[in-house]
Amino acid sequence: MKCFLSLAVLLAPFQFIAAKPQFVKRASVNDVATLGYASLNGGTTGGSGGATTTVTTLDALTSAVAGNAKKVVVISGTITGDDVVKVGSNTTVLGESGALLQGVGLRVLEESNVIIRNIAISKVLASAGDAIGIQQASQVWVDHVDLSSDMDHDKDFYDGLLDITHGCTGVTVTNSKLHDHWKASLIGHSDNNGPQDVAITVTLANNWWTNLNSRTPSLRFGHGHIFNNYFDANNDGINTRDGAQVLVENNVFEDTKDPLYSTDSGNAVSVNNDFGGGEDTAPQGNFTTAPYTYSLIETDSVKASVTSTAGANLSF
Repeated sequence: MKCFLSLAVLLAPFQFIAAKPQFVKRASVNDVATLGYASLNGGTTGGSGGATTTVTTLDALTSAVAGNAKKVVVISGTITGDDVVKVGSNTTVLGESGALLQGVGLRVLEESNVIIRNIAISKVLASAGDAIGIQQASQVWVDHVDLSSDMDHDKDFYDGLLDITHGCTGVTVTNSKLHDHWKASLIGHSDNNGPQDVAITVTLANNWWTNLNSRTPSLRFGHGHIFNNYFDANNDGINTRDGAQVLVENNVFEDTKDPLYSTDSGNAVSVNNDFGGGEDTAPQGNFTTAPYTYSLIETDSVKASVTSTAGANLSF
């Protein structure tokens, strides 16, 4: 009996450990950007250290994220509507576990020092705007978001999932999942907006792009660093356009048409990518070294790493 009891006691902690959920990363409401362009120029701290407010309605969300005072806004539950909410400077917007904005997007317009993390945003109508729209803004970190719609309607029923335009600088997008959508991510406003958009600096790292028709992403004029992303079952690839300089490192593409190509003299430097049988047809660029420190996942490990971590799966 003593031996049996001892064995049971010894096994108990191991049973507890085995029952713990996997791939749940704990995070802090005061986390700051440590990777990519958002980590430069004084960094991106959002509302770290400011008052924390939890919201459950669209009106409360709209009010809480307004203004430039330092603040952390936590979204709880599902908020529905047909609108895009403008986020002020010095703001961190977080989702609790399972938080969802249904038909409600977020816009960072002419603001700076903003963090958006751990939120699912779905089915924002084109009449309202993008799921996340970043325009003429600086120092923005988007992390662990899940952005989607559906492909049951025509391509203009929804707008972009993640558009970064009008000369944005210091933007980093990490650990996020973009899926089931026609026009995923436009970086650079239009072919005629070069004088403003040439300033764009954006980092896209450790993201999962799947079941998308186009703009995965489409990048005009500026500098983009795209590394450790997994692209799966997309009709389009990375489109470097209008003189853009893109550094593309250690990404994996599966069942993706034209994984890396150019329109109107866009440029790219490709390093250690797995194009899944596709080709890099973009002209050779001159953006060979990013201006910050970062670590690359080995290309053959990218798929497993990204699919296990990307999306709104943090715990605060």
